[in-house]
Amino acid sequence: MNSKAIVLIVIIGICAAALFMMPETKKYERIAEVGQAAPLFEYPDSTGKIWKLADLKGNVVFINFWATWCTTCEAEMPHKQVLYEKMQGRPFKMFGMLFRDDPANLPEYYRTHTVKAPTLISPDNEAGKIYGITGVPETFIIDKEGIIREKLVGPKEWGNEETTAIIEKWL
Repeated sequence: MNSKAIVLIVIIGICAAALFMMPETKKYERIAEVGQAAPLFEYPDSTGKIWKLADLKGNVVFINFWATWCTTCEAEMPHKQVLYEKMQGRPFKMFGMLFRDDPANLPEYYRTHTVKAPTLISPDNEAGKIYGITGVPETFIIDKEGIIREKLVGPKEWGNEETTAIIEKWL
């Protein structure tokens, strides 16, 4: 056997070994869509409490993907707080979902911003992937039966008459 054939066999062997040893990439069967059942999740919040979407049936669920480094998210935060306060005592659950951010940034952020709704932590940004997030902020409204009814991209003035009506129609 000549040296070129040996080198080619070695290269093929290395490539095969590299493919075999590559970490598995998780494939998602589907991406969240309005009108479809929301992908179920189970994530801890920033205090360690576990939240399961399946346990929230009977509530309208508001999930806002955000990040501590996002200036539009920061501008939107007080408006989310208004909505959070307005909906107290109603069948409504509000969550932030940290997106492409380090949970270690949250304590400092909480020291300088009012955040009452739980912030969920999704390992490896899994929630962002299954919800098809392309940027932040993005918000999903899930009805009492677990169906995604609204997907809103970009910052909103939550708590005003128009945005409250978006929530009210699903209560």
